[in-house]
Amino acid sequence: MSVALTLAAAAPDLRASDLHALARDFAAAAPLHDREGSFPHANFAALHEAGLLALTVPRRFGGTGAGLAESAEAIGIVAEGCAATALVFAMQLLKHAAAARGGRWPAALHARIATDAVRHGALINALRVEPELGSPTRGGLPATVIRRAPDGGWVLDGHKLYCTGAPGLRWLDVWARTDEDAPRLGHVLVPADAPGVRIVETWDHLGMRASGSHDVVFEGVRLPEENAAELRPPASWRDADPEQAAWNAVALGALYTGVARAARDWVADFLRRRVPSGLGAPLATLPRMQEKVGEIEGLLAVNARLVDATAADTDRGAVPAPGEAALLKTALVENAIRAVEIAASLAGNHAHARGNAIERHLRDVLCARVHAPQADAAHLAAGRARLLEEGR
Repeated sequence: MSVALTLAAAAPDLRASDLHALARDFAAAAPLHDREGSFPHANFAALHEAGLLALTVPRRFGGTGAGLAESAEAIGIVAEGCAATALVFAMQLLKHAAAARGGRWPAALHARIATDAVRHGALINALRVEPELGSPTRGGLPATVIRRAPDGGWVLDGHKLYCTGAPGLRWLDVWARTDEDAPRLGHVLVPADAPGVRIVETWDHLGMRASGSHDVVFEGVRLPEENAAELRPPASWRDADPEQAAWNAVALGALYTGVARAARDWVADFLRRRVPSGLGAPLATLPRMQEKVGEIEGLLAVNARLVDATAADTDRGAVPAPGEAALLKTALVENAIRAVEIAASLAGNHAHARGNAIERHLRDVLCARVHAPQADAAHLAAGRARLLEEGR
């Protein structure tokens, strides 16, 4: 299905051309945000005005109720303009889609967070990584703890790293454990403006510099009883949620494929305009350049098919197993990285100049490997299943 058709189905008042226009605006501001490491608040105001921050919020709350196919296409278009904006946007869509599927949030709290997104464009993201633990996907209990308050409710203390979108978040979905003798784990929903919540501006990375992925510290944060959602024994969290795994794989694949498309477009324009004096013709006329751009096209075509097919399958209920979704995520991001690397190689030193957008695309796309599940974990699980589990 084309972008125009899926976006029309998801948001009738928004044409694909409108979203591409937003992406062009984001691209114009991206170099400054990247250089300064500043959060693109204006981009999210524009996405809210277009109704896109509520794209996966259920219709009963005033959202669009979009599925994975529509979400992936919107994420990919935004990523062509600003990858950091697309990353925060993707996390917004993933969190609201998961809440709509799972019923894990108490009904009143879900309604509050959902309507906050619809009316005010309120952003939400998960905060999981910690200084000592690293990513919880590798196992272990978080040091972030909730304790019973003497007069009811909870008190939260902890420290989270790489909190994507921190300067713009209204809601924080914090992975924490109880202080009980047999700890339980779960999601703690925290208003970002609650007393005791503090952002520490530590984010100074190679790529995704405008994502505002700073540290967040929690010191004696008081929360109502219902804000500690679905606390369970650690063992019950070991099995991955297939739908969440599929959404994660497709959203990340779409995002970094969007970055690769932007790099492809930049280098194609460069090759058409660049006329070396010794050649007397544009670089685009050289068979070697044509072949390598064709290689990029092949990688992008494969990714487009993988994203479209996986999203369509997931939306109709044929959800891939979590192990397969992990492999798909790995393949998608590696294809995107390779596409940008080829594009950069064709531009030579021009691809390393801060004044050229492809330099930012190259840094941003390398961040794809960091997102869970990482390649080694995906490959290890798949290999173990083939060699040991299936052979029994």
